[in-house]
Amino acid sequence: MAQIRKADGIVDWLDQRLAVHKLLDVLMNKYWIPKKINFLWAMGVILTTLFAVLFVTGLLLVMYYKPDTALAFDSVNKTIMQEVEYGWLWRHMHGVAASVIFLILYIHMLTGIYYGSYKRGREMIWISGMLLFVVFSAEAFSGYMLPWGQMSYWAAQVITNLFGGIPLIGDALVVWIRGDYAVSDPTLTRFFMLHVCLLPIVILAIIALHFYSLRIPHVNNEIAEELDFDLEAEKYMAGDTKGAKVIPFWPGFLSKDFMYICLFMIFFFYLVSFKFSFAMDPINFDPAATLKTPAHIYPEWYFLWSYEVLRGFFFDVGSIKAFDIGLAAFGVAQVIFFLLPWLDRNDVVKPAHERPLFFIWFWVLLVDLIVLTVYGKLPPTGINAWVGFYASVAFLLLLTVILPVITIMEKRGVKK
Repeated sequence: MAQIRKADGIVDWLDQRLAVHKLLDVLMNKYWIPKKINFLWAMGVILTTLFAVLFVTGLLLVMYYKPDTALAFDSVNKTIMQEVEYGWLWRHMHGVAASVIFLILYIHMLTGIYYGSYKRGREMIWISGMLLFVVFSAEAFSGYMLPWGQMSYWAAQVITNLFGGIPLIGDALVVWIRGDYAVSDPTLTRFFMLHVCLLPIVILAIIALHFYSLRIPHVNNEIAEELDFDLEAEKYMAGDTKGAKVIPFWPGFLSKDFMYICLFMIFFFYLVSFKFSFAMDPINFDPAATLKTPAHIYPEWYFLWSYEVLRGFFFDVGSIKAFDIGLAAFGVAQVIFFLLPWLDRNDVVKPAHERPLFFIWFWVLLVDLIVLTVYGKLPPTGINAWVGFYASVAFLLLLTVILPVITIMEKRGVKK
């Protein structure tokens, strides 16, 4: 048993029983971050902040929400928005945070691709990050259904139908997910449970895994320099703070992050107060009508690129139906980024601007994702359908064929 002495104060009392100082050293004071980083490295902390906003506002909203098809719409649009004091604020904050968190996720993800932060020992950082993206997507979709508006209902109808394309078990799986033969009250109850209970627990677990996976290979930097973190940490602790290439997570790194968080929250509350409508589809302010299909069904903006890949293949190829081709392409689009550490065949870790072929590939991919997002919201008719088709094919080729080819060429060029 540890030697317990009279405590000097509450912190010392806790330290003797919980090793608070050791925990703070592991998590903050002696967790080392490279100096050569820019504001893009603050996206992780901003994501954590947004998740906290979603969690707190979600708790406030769930006090008044009714997970019942007869009551859900009014509980959101009447009770919360009109009767509960500041209910409109909590809903706006929750809706805007749910949308903006994907903007930050995409920036965080593209930053990792640009600087090669998925290679050479950092594969688990990337995989855990992509797991977070997938689970956040499921969390966002389950939450989108809860207001039980027109787009909530029909989006749920379309998305759950996708599982029907799985061979052998598809039809049974759709019924199991819905809890009924059609999207109805059991479906709403199940998605409510997923949104407020199961998925947040999974997200917290993956966030812990993501942070833990950073401990061994450490954080990458903007010049992709491989550092001896133990040696640089010794320099810092010996007093050579200028010569050391690292700083402690606290106070060195996190104090700068606080500044970025404050700047971001100004932007966030501007959206909440004046531009909240971008996160709330006007069609969803009409109650769900099972016999009235909207003229054009589409998901939220952060799903549009993958939705366009799904519907981009609008014609049959021989005996293979267009739906099956689109579903297969959609499935590939959901998992392809997980394989990025192995699709990039060049072992050298460098930022994209020091890899000419990869630099071109990166910006072509980004433009293609923007095109898919824009056309994903347009009706798939005429020229729109063909643009979506070619953009979908380009996306699949960029990741499955072109990336391995150009990185093999880079690798051979380096060896020469």
